[in-house]
Amino acid sequence: MLKYHNYFCLTFQKYVLDREHRKYVYSREMPLVFIGGMPRSGTTLLRVLLDAHPDIRCGEETRVIPRLLGLKSQWLKSPLESRRLKEAGITPQVLDSAVAAFTLEIIARHGDPAYRLCNKDPFSLRSSVYLHSLFPNAKFVLMLRDGRAVVHSIISRKVTITGMDLHDYRQCLRRWTAAVQAMYNQCHLLGPRICLPVHYERLVLHPEPTMRMVLGFLDIPWNNSVLHHELLVGKTGGVSLSM
Repeated sequence: MLKYHNYFCLTFQKYVLDREHRKYVYSREMPLVFIGGMPRSGTTLLRVLLDAHPDIRCGEETRVIPRLLGLKSQWLKSPLESRRLKEAGITPQVLDSAVAAFTLEIIARHGDPAYRLCNKDPFSLRSSVYLHSLFPNAKFVLMLRDGRAVVHSIISRKVTITGMDLHDYRQCLRRWTAAVQAMYNQCHLLGPRICLPVHYERLVLHPEPTMRMVLGFLDIPWNNSVLHHELLVGKTGGVSLSM
């Protein structure tokens, strides 16, 4: 038991059990993997390839993690909300602990346990620097794709994204530019040891060398299963191809 000023904190391990009752411990210090980028940039493809690796579990988009990060950012940007939080005794440290605990629980428990846990919520990488402050051993992979192809895919598939007018190609390109620039800036601030940009075109044309680069960056041993995800689709503990 640890004592902090005028309150006590009981230390204990959080864990989940797999189908064979093996225990997987998870904490804020574990080397989480965050995949992000503009939707239709190959984030799902990379997630599926990593999910095929026996040591990794990414799973479906949670959708709630980027929303929580957005809410937290809005609270701190608003002078009124910031004052109310301060008056309520909700310090930045308390808020960070709560956001980290919520995020970790969602990632750890929304799918099967694994030695390496991964999250693919595309817009989470707008908060890469903040996420790294919560999870100091995490690494980030930013998927990049030609903006013209991204916008064409978004419009033709009628993918709804807040702030994008699917009837205005130029406006969509401007929104794509702003979003990718923001995420790339975050990646650049973290540095090449923590955040890796990966080009969708390279992943599609040269899957093996690109996946070797990604796994090497993540310090995860190579496994040929990442090149044969189709063999695991729909199987127990396998791969889901949904968004």
